[in-house]
Amino acid sequence: MLKQIDYQGKLEEIAEKFQGRKTEVSKEVNKTVQQIVEDIQKSGDTALFNYAKKFDGYDVNTSNLLVTPTERETGLEQIDEDYFRILRRTKSQIEEFHKHQLGNSWNIFKENGVIMGQIARPLERVALYVPGGTAAYPSTVIMNAVPALLAGVKEIIMITPVKADGKVNPNILAAAEVCGIETIYKVGGAQGVAAVAYGTESIPKVDKIVGPGNIFVATAKKICYGVVDIDMIAGPSEVLVIADKTANPKYIAADLMAQAEHDKLASAILVTTSEKLVQQVDEELNRQVQNLERREIIESSISNYGGAIVVKNIDEAFDVSNQLAPEHLEVLTSESLVQLPKIKNAGSIFLGEYTPEPLGDYMSGSNHVLPTGGTAKFYSGLGVYNFIKYSTYSYYPKEVLADFKEDVETFAKSEGLTAHANSISVRFDEM
Repeated sequence: MLKQIDYQGKLEEIAEKFQGRKTEVSKEVNKTVQQIVEDIQKSGDTALFNYAKKFDGYDVNTSNLLVTPTERETGLEQIDEDYFRILRRTKSQIEEFHKHQLGNSWNIFKENGVIMGQIARPLERVALYVPGGTAAYPSTVIMNAVPALLAGVKEIIMITPVKADGKVNPNILAAAEVCGIETIYKVGGAQGVAAVAYGTESIPKVDKIVGPGNIFVATAKKICYGVVDIDMIAGPSEVLVIADKTANPKYIAADLMAQAEHDKLASAILVTTSEKLVQQVDEELNRQVQNLERREIIESSISNYGGAIVVKNIDEAFDVSNQLAPEHLEVLTSESLVQLPKIKNAGSIFLGEYTPEPLGDYMSGSNHVLPTGGTAKFYSGLGVYNFIKYSTYSYYPKEVLADFKEDVETFAKSEGLTAHANSISVRFDEM
């Protein structure tokens, strides 16, 4: 199952394949989503309800758009206390990690009377998109909601599509309950994204949309960006494992498959100094996959977008990883902690054989909303900072402005902006 990739002189080719797995958005998808967005912008609730009926089969209207307290209670009754315990523990872990990301306001008081600084303020209202139907990810609810809560976002609303029965998945309701999210609208898809981006008669406009979705949701978020902020446009998931000869092949195989089961386009790559380890991992893959429910997806993913790269030494392994900039990076070596500084580009890093990537998907504390497709070279994972905006301010006394007067005027005139220069000089006309 695990093919060996010749590293020598082929890094660019490997990177192109690793990072080029994003499904191409067809002209038809773009055209369809653009029309949906325009219709929502123009006709509000009327268009929203029509699209919900067309795509989800749910006859939504103003009276059943929101999840009611009764619906919430009925759903939560299906969740046992142990699952609530797990959700609360997950929330606590994520809070403990993310509270260190809080931004601060600051001031500078200079001797000449100048005051400057920065004010950190949370966004006012954020929408969390949650996939509906069989794709129920309560972990994503918590991953998106906790940083927003810590940032101090005043209002978090949730949108999620439902089927004809109009019921929201109980696990999603439980995660929302643990995070204190009370407002849940039963709409999704491109129409749901457009509704929270522009606002309708029944749904308020938000400042930011976060959360995963299908190609129509991702395209709608992309089209609406600028009218509203978004978290990111994520592609298929990926993991890269750096391992030396001391690594356990059983663990490596399990971790590669854990990522591969997400999607046939998911990528799982091993980079190692040991050819023997590659053979052992391949044997483990073929043995372990036999008992896994998503076997077909795993085998397709690893066959098409997985592989093993054998390098001369560990430094070369980190060079490969930094070039690929994976979403998830596992370091299964004898000196994983010492080697942390070698990592330049990765969404989230997992060090040691007892820190598997799935721990990060749920409750290690770090966020699982991460950059994909090599974008970890310039993007970060979701955090508290994504829900905070910063305003700078300054105060200059007249005598200090006078000291800057001629320099600013000259600078402005050099750019042909004489009104800028005039804005300075007019304050000293009496002189």
